[in-house]
Amino acid sequence: MVQQIMSRNATFQQWQALLGNRTKRHRAGEFIVQGVRPISLALEHDWDFTTLLRPVDARPTRWAEDVWRTAPGQRYELADELLAELAERDTEEPPELVALVRMPPDDLDRLASPKSTPLIVVFDRPSGPGNIGTLTRSLDAFDGTGLIVAGHAADPYDPRAVRASTGSTFAVPTVRVPAAADVIGWVGQQRESGTHYTVFGTDEGGETDLRKVDLTGPTVLVVGNETRGMSRAWREACDRLISIPMVGSASSLNAAVAGSVVLHEALQQRLP
Repeated sequence: MVQQIMSRNATFQQWQALLGNRTKRHRAGEFIVQGVRPISLALEHDWDFTTLLRPVDARPTRWAEDVWRTAPGQRYELADELLAELAERDTEEPPELVALVRMPPDDLDRLASPKSTPLIVVFDRPSGPGNIGTLTRSLDAFDGTGLIVAGHAADPYDPRAVRASTGSTFAVPTVRVPAAADVIGWVGQQRESGTHYTVFGTDEGGETDLRKVDLTGPTVLVVGNETRGMSRAWREACDRLISIPMVGSASSLNAAVAGSVVLHEALQQRLP
């Protein structure tokens, strides 16, 4: 059954709150997905769709019709300006579809059995959702197997993070944890079970050149906060601190860029 919403009623306001209200987003356990590629990747990777939204009197493309027909969830048709608002468009021209998708559990064991040698990134207290999305995109591109967002941090399910990932959010398992201790304890359990992770921290003062580090084994890479770097807990937990060779006047790299450089080096080492 398809329901129509033509005004800013209570249901619409609940959806609108998911855009900018982190507390309501996580209380609801779902988030908004905008754009062809993110929706397609969410469907391809079997994410749990709760709701699909399209314009009233839509004339869908084949892609939109296929998603509307095959994806699970409730169906709603919205007035053009309402759907454009949920898509965060500058104009009132609506998108073909907007989706609501359920968040997966924050369980570190979701990262324990990847198809390839583990390459997990910990982003320590990131403040920018765009940086989370950018790093997720690099993880996807360079065969990373998971992302951990640790501490008081921006939300990986913020629409800005999902957009910056260009849909890679749905290809890379992501887990949020309250503190470094949660991850450190889990890494210890994995080592006891036979997966011998090495924990590398990225730091401009790191004693080891990135090019001299072996990244072919099970790896946890820690990327620090954009301004303050890694916390003391993470510095103490790292087996080695690595630095990226640079020239010029820049003293450091953007956090997501630094993580991406190390991920690319890991991919180069792991390629046959």
